[in-house]
Amino acid sequence: MTDEFRAPSFERLADYPMPSQAATFRAATPAERDFARTPLARLCDTLDAMFEACASFPEPSHSRFFARSMRVALAEAAADPALLAPAQREGSADCYRRHLLAADPHGRYAIAALVWQPGQASPVHAHHTWCGYAVLDGQLNETIFAWDESQHCASALRSQARQPGAVSYVRSGRGAIHRLGNLSDATAVSLHVYGVEAARISTHVNDVVRVADALALA
Repeated sequence: MTDEFRAPSFERLADYPMPSQAATFRAATPAERDFARTPLARLCDTLDAMFEACASFPEPSHSRFFARSMRVALAEAAADPALLAPAQREGSADCYRRHLLAADPHGRYAIAALVWQPGQASPVHAHHTWCGYAVLDGQLNETIFAWDESQHCASALRSQARQPGAVSYVRSGRGAIHRLGNLSDATAVSLHVYGVEAARISTHVNDVVRVADALALA
């Protein structure tokens, strides 16, 4: 079933008039101020507005509005070629490389770019927190798993190619288990937003799980 929706309209800090600094200077219009902000700053503005709009929810990430808005925000950011600097597209020969791009001062989220060289992949994992990602460049392969509580392990269900512009959002928990990897012969880059403070990205995002059959990963 297709869930149709319109991209929400968010108020941003740049939409509000700024104090006059001197009579000799013309005040910039909201459109001019918004254009001057970087794509990353605009993404942060949108995330902040999402949290403000969901302030009455005990857990904002559980609302359909938050999930839909996150997908829209990721798609818009991924479509901007100026999102990343060249240094933020550099990979590593050892494993996929993560570049921290921004961190919410309130600890609600952290934004990172992941660079995947050919053959590199994540472990099979669920998530301790909500998270969303978008493919920026290249192609990633995503394998989806189902969790078997009785056997305490995960089984592969299906794999799909994820092209530039593809977006995904999941809540925390073992209802969403996957593995991302680069099966192509070219570098791939993805954008990720995690529901943790920056200092906890390495320890409080991935919930690595046991796989029922190692052959399922081939």
